[in-house]
Amino acid sequence: MLNDKTILITGGTGSFGKKATEIILARYKPKKLIIFSRDELKQFEMAQQFPDSKYDCIRYFIGDVRDKERLYRAFHGVDYAIHAAALKQVPAAEYNPFEAVKTNIIGAQNVINVAIDQGVKKVIALSTDKAANPINLYGATKLCSDKLFIAGNSYAGDDDTKFSVVRYGNVIGSRGSVIPFFLKLRKTGVLPITDPRMTRFWITLEQGVDFVLSCLEHMVGGELFVPKIPSMNIMDLANAIAPECRKDVSGIRPGEKLHEMMIPKDDAIRTLEFSDHYIVQPNFRFFKLRFQNSGGKPVQEDFEYNSGTNLWRLKPEEMLEIIKNL
Repeated sequence: MLNDKTILITGGTGSFGKKATEIILARYKPKKLIIFSRDELKQFEMAQQFPDSKYDCIRYFIGDVRDKERLYRAFHGVDYAIHAAALKQVPAAEYNPFEAVKTNIIGAQNVINVAIDQGVKKVIALSTDKAANPINLYGATKLCSDKLFIAGNSYAGDDDTKFSVVRYGNVIGSRGSVIPFFLKLRKTGVLPITDPRMTRFWITLEQGVDFVLSCLEHMVGGELFVPKIPSMNIMDLANAIAPECRKDVSGIRPGEKLHEMMIPKDDAIRTLEFSDHYIVQPNFRFFKLRFQNSGGKPVQEDFEYNSGTNLWRLKPEEMLEIIKNL
């Protein structure tokens, strides 16, 4: 579906954007692949890995999703867009709240409006588990962004632009995540543990990209996709990475949950289950016809998708094998 098409990735120099670029260039022959981001150094470094001399379809656009005018120029002639740009560090969002609002909320609305005006066929936005029952500002801004993208299907009216959202858990080895942090501290002999009961959902970067591209292909607009992925206890993770280290319990930090939620009970009434994922349908009644023949099975009324009650657990040896292959 991506052959001879123009694809744009906002936040394209981030962990997801670089892996998505690698996979798209390896599997498809796009007409253009536009990397849209605001950091010229990261674009320079990415251009060393994916030079235009080797990949003549690639384009590097300096720009910020806050800048609507620049988005209009970047989205000209685009067929499909993946929205991965965000301010995602929880403490930074708490300390600089309106900066997170400007990028994660106003930036999302800019992407939606420009995509409709420029006739983009499909836009898929990346969400986070922190957007389900959020307790920190980052999660709250991403929940708002999710709502905006789902409602974007109404804004499009008779236009063909469709919007959907993908929500998944922690990415193994991504920048700023706990695994590189533990690996770095292993040599000190001590690992800080927030709470021994803590659990998290885990997915590899490649699995995340594969899931997003699959959702981009099959989306009908208005749905929120959630993959079925394993959970792991934080103590099991720490013991797998550094069994020789002492574990010091520091307590849960502000804005942090004991267990992560991807589908809360309140959304169960609108959730359909498939073999490897769930779909949360939109609230709007006029979208229901889109999902009548989807093949999904309604979940139970008290269903929730929570890392603490998730039956699929990642074993320490499985996590070590994944880390080894990063």
